Amino acid sequence: MTDMSLREFMSLARALADPNRVRLVMVLGEREVCVCHLVEFLGLAPSTVSKHLSILHQARLVNSRKEGRWVYYSLPGREASAEVRDALRWVRQSLQGAAETDADARRLSEVLKRDPSELCKRQCQS
Repeated sequence: MTDMSLREFMSLARALADPNRVRLVMVLGEREVCVCHLVEFLGLAPSTVSKHLSILHQARLVNSRKEGRWVYYSLPGREASAEVRDALRWVRQSLQGAAETDADARRLSEVLKRDPSELCKRQCQS
């Protein structure tokens, strides 16, 4: 393990201190998901979901990429620091099989069937 600064540690700890951010980490799993699907999944305002994703991104717990008008988020792979990989592993192992986690996985599966264009249009009108 590398030496993590107090600032980096606090960023990681703050990012994981919110239930909605932990839920995002859990549903991203091994897949990349568009922001519009994450907004629909959480049922929160787009600005709130963006803030949660920004905090996770700042802590390096998620990666993002833009493709046209869509922004996709995923968990980092081997490029992440050992501390980030350990934190993600801890969260995912701790909550794997929990009733809430299973319900969220089912909910995201349903949300992913929806067309991102339609979701975005509806979310932008709200």
